[in-house]
Amino acid sequence: MTRNLKNLHMVVLMGGPGSEREVSLRSGAAVASALRQGGYRVSALEIDGEGFELPSDVGLCVNMVHGTFGEDGGLQAVLDAKGVPYTGEGAEGSRVAFDKIESKRRFDQAGIPTAGWEVVAAGSRPRLPLPLVLKAPREGSSVGVHIVRVAEELDAALEDCAGFDREILAEEFVEGKELTVGVVGGRALAIVEIRPHGGFYDYAHKYTKGGSEYFCPAPLDEDIAQRVRQCALDAHRALGLEVYSRVDILLRSDGLPCVLEANTIPGMTETSLLPKAAAAVDMTFLELCEEIARLSLQRF
Repeated sequence: MTRNLKNLHMVVLMGGPGSEREVSLRSGAAVASALRQGGYRVSALEIDGEGFELPSDVGLCVNMVHGTFGEDGGLQAVLDAKGVPYTGEGAEGSRVAFDKIESKRRFDQAGIPTAGWEVVAAGSRPRLPLPLVLKAPREGSSVGVHIVRVAEELDAALEDCAGFDREILAEEFVEGKELTVGVVGGRALAIVEIRPHGGFYDYAHKYTKGGSEYFCPAPLDEDIAQRVRQCALDAHRALGLEVYSRVDILLRSDGLPCVLEANTIPGMTETSLLPKAAAAVDMTFLELCEEIARLSLQRF
């Protein structure tokens, strides 16, 4: 299969119209560079939305557009219409995983442990008691996420979330270790523990060097680690995902995992977590890119 990949013209798509554009450009540049160094024929294409033209000989689009359009099924639908294979999930799997409300429904249906939740219409107030977490349900990289601990913070958080969507996801606040688990081809990679320097793992902590500490593999007892990995695999499958994802989990003090969400186009920058998890199981950055490409072609 690697030999077949070498014969393909791979086009790395990056940028996009959403709030994660700059991170997407960094991910795309890193992936394109790795593939070129691996001897692949690669072009990089910065896109803004639907109106883009692909080279006539494109064999595989490598989707590195995080968040809006790239991760929510929009780009996938465009590429399906063009008849061009691409990396990652299809339009429906992407849409479901990107939508935090739909993901919650799937988790509940499958018995995946997740925090209690409700949908709040813009202009309304949640019934859940404080502290709670408010999320814009169709954004990525912790954009539009607020931990509300006191009543005085609630109105501003609701107003911010309402600026992104007509619906707001309200969740019970769960205290615990912040973990993330990469899933590639039905295999759970090493668990990463994230310790942000103050606050929670928001956009700044994710993409600022030194904003967080990472421990990979996470320092967990093996029985707990196995439980977390299995929980990530179960969440991945509950969303109908086939290729790869990065599942975010909170580990409560009683050792029980609580699934937050799954990311279907996780970051591939120098501070990103999926490459860290792959490296911990002796998979190089290039090998990770190759495996994602192979699995994606198999899906087609």
